[in-house]
Amino acid sequence: MDKNIATLSFAHAAELLREGQISSRELVQALLSRVDVHDEALGAYLSVARESALSEAEEADARRQKGEQLSPWDGLPISVKDNIAVAGQANTCGSKILEGYTSPYDATVVRRLKDAGCIVLGRTNMDEFAMGSSTEHSAYKPVANPWARSCVPGGSSGGSAASVAAGEALAALGSDTGGSIRQPAAFCGVVGLKPTYGAVSRYGLVAFASSLDQIGPLTKTVRDSAVLYDLISGPDPNDATSVPDAATGVSGVFDSGLSLEGKKIGMPKEFFDYEGLSAEVREKVQNAAEALEQRGANVKEVSLPYNEFAIAAYYIIAPAEASSNLARFDGIRYGRREVAEAAGRLLETYRLSRGKNFGEEVKRRIILGTYVLSSGYYDAYYLRAQKARTKLREDFARVFEECDVLLTPTTPSGAFRMKQVTEPLQMYRSDIFTISANLAGIPGISVPCGFTETEGLPVGAQFLAPHFAEKEMLRVAAAYEQASPAAGCYPDVTETDG
Repeated sequence: MDKNIATLSFAHAAELLREGQISSRELVQALLSRVDVHDEALGAYLSVARESALSEAEEADARRQKGEQLSPWDGLPISVKDNIAVAGQANTCGSKILEGYTSPYDATVVRRLKDAGCIVLGRTNMDEFAMGSSTEHSAYKPVANPWARSCVPGGSSGGSAASVAAGEALAALGSDTGGSIRQPAAFCGVVGLKPTYGAVSRYGLVAFASSLDQIGPLTKTVRDSAVLYDLISGPDPNDATSVPDAATGVSGVFDSGLSLEGKKIGMPKEFFDYEGLSAEVREKVQNAAEALEQRGANVKEVSLPYNEFAIAAYYIIAPAEASSNLARFDGIRYGRREVAEAAGRLLETYRLSRGKNFGEEVKRRIILGTYVLSSGYYDAYYLRAQKARTKLREDFARVFEECDVLLTPTTPSGAFRMKQVTEPLQMYRSDIFTISANLAGIPGISVPCGFTETEGLPVGAQFLAPHFAEKEMLRVAAAYEQASPAAGCYPDVTETDG
């Protein structure tokens, strides 16, 4: 067995299980031991399913001994973001309003993983209701970046990204509404995949913004992301937005070589001209472009002029949908109830329950969303934002007529310090390069492409592709990964600063 569990990938672990070099129980126990040692400082997990994980691992080992394994991935543990339903486990969305709630059913993605024999190791920490870009907005505790504990891991899937980077999980599931998989993947030096909208079922995902949310994997390699995508994707009768023609069998891209000869890769100038883009990140992504050219790709500059409206449109559309989706958490239908002193004061019960149990960022977005949907402001804000969204989609459609894939930075900078960004608009701008993919519904993936010179923190390169072109995107990402100076680099969590 590879003794360094921290560097073990999902696919490599499957090989070790198949060869009999390790048992599923040993694998789960090794990961639990790392959680015991390191997670008090990191805060990646909100809960750990120790007993059920060990029991399911023993069952997987028994199946393997009989030659009855459910799939090549039988007995492999993963972590799951705390807004994705897992039957019998807590489902708090990082919020006090759902404290004590246990999910009675599995999300479709979780059921599909369980059908393949995968084991849910625990629930990962997150910004409350997925609203944030740093995972400082969890109601329970912040998450630290495994590369430097004084820095944020990104958000809102910061717990999932940190658990993978720190070797506390082989892989994880997160959700991406405006970059919440790709941004923490970049900050933590792992791979983060946001599938095409509709390719992966959202059934069992607690909704933030229903037209933007998408579940996807955070992994150590591009190959692992492809494997997990294949496991969780496909149509679902429980989700009216899932589509029947989603890309499938994308992991087969690794069987046919990773040549980039003749591939056309565009670099949107608006992303690289952004005044907030750090020189270090720009340099690392430009180095990635050169590496792609050396492997035979044709890289050229393209333009997405409507991208300048992406943040404004997103922070109208997403809060509007959130204000509707979170209306059910009122202490009566769902959530903790704070009883008003005077009997029968229903509105006061609503006010107390929501006021005491929602965090400040959630309340800010609910208020903003309610405002832009209100009479007299709908046309001025929400309708105009949707028109901008349409124009952005048209921009992408035009560019993809001449390019196979786009290359951009994932984030404007490396991970920032905890409590460094306190002004909401400044925090929102950290998603400047990821939001447009959600608005357009296209797939995106962040791959480590180097480290900042000043602090040695990870930098991510983002690849974007047309709708349902995950296979083509993964081919380019995997080909680049072979040349990336950050490939195979992991933090030593015993030495990161406090």
